[in-house]
Amino acid sequence: MTKTPVIEVDRLDVRYGDFHAVKDLSFQVRHGELYALLGTNGAGKTSTLEVIEGHRKPTSGTVRVFGHSPEDRRAVRPRMGIMLQESGFSPDLTVRESIRLIGSLSGRSDEVGRVLGIVSLTEKAGTKVSQLSGGEKRRLDFATAVFGAPELIFLDEPTTGLDIQSRDALWDAVDRLREQGATIVLTTHYLEEAQQRADRIGLMHRGTFHREGTVTELTRTLPAVIRFALPEAATPPLHAARGSNGSFLVETFELQKDLHLLLGWAHDHDVELNELQAGPTRLDDVFRAIGTA
Repeated sequence: MTKTPVIEVDRLDVRYGDFHAVKDLSFQVRHGELYALLGTNGAGKTSTLEVIEGHRKPTSGTVRVFGHSPEDRRAVRPRMGIMLQESGFSPDLTVRESIRLIGSLSGRSDEVGRVLGIVSLTEKAGTKVSQLSGGEKRRLDFATAVFGAPELIFLDEPTTGLDIQSRDALWDAVDRLREQGATIVLTTHYLEEAQQRADRIGLMHRGTFHREGTVTELTRTLPAVIRFALPEAATPPLHAARGSNGSFLVETFELQKDLHLLLGWAHDHDVELNELQAGPTRLDDVFRAIGTA
């Protein structure tokens, strides 16, 4: 695996008049990783991606993709596949014609039938885009992005509108592309997908990174939680916030140790821990914490 980053962003600034959309943003995406760029609404994700994809010029700062400026379309575009939230295919074209058209614009070569098979649209090859369901259109979006097996693929809300089976099939296809060495940049509102699949996450807020790191590094910044209920007379051995109806909440950075202590105490005192729940911090907890930071 090469040590040279696929994407290098150095002190990127993007302004729209007086509005500062992206502020002094720096990060890298490594070869072969799945990097999730997440953030609150208006955080600057779209502006950042538009610069990286070559659709917008930065106000200041430097961006390199495969060592080139994104504006060098001849050097960068054939190596890059982009799945937008809405691709805007012509409704009068068939699925086969749409893939062939977008594929020809990419500068890559591929077999349309192979791509149709990846997204399970073989039986829809002769169907007009206007007659596709919302989920089928998303699969068509994905097909055009992965035409020719590009080295770098941007997935913008890739599973919106997909049923569970189609969602699983899409991620299976992404996994196969990664096995072949593809680098993936993901934006999604389905945080569980980012938590399960991202190697690293950049979490944007107000134009810059709130945090960046692996899922473990991000979730470790907040305490894990233990919830339970006790009979009225019982007092737990841990510092816990008492709620209504005998419920308790423990926040801890030592989940295993404190859970072991609690379970041992309950056993020794023949106390039942009702409604017991315990688990590490999730990515959505980190996301919610942005608003209170």
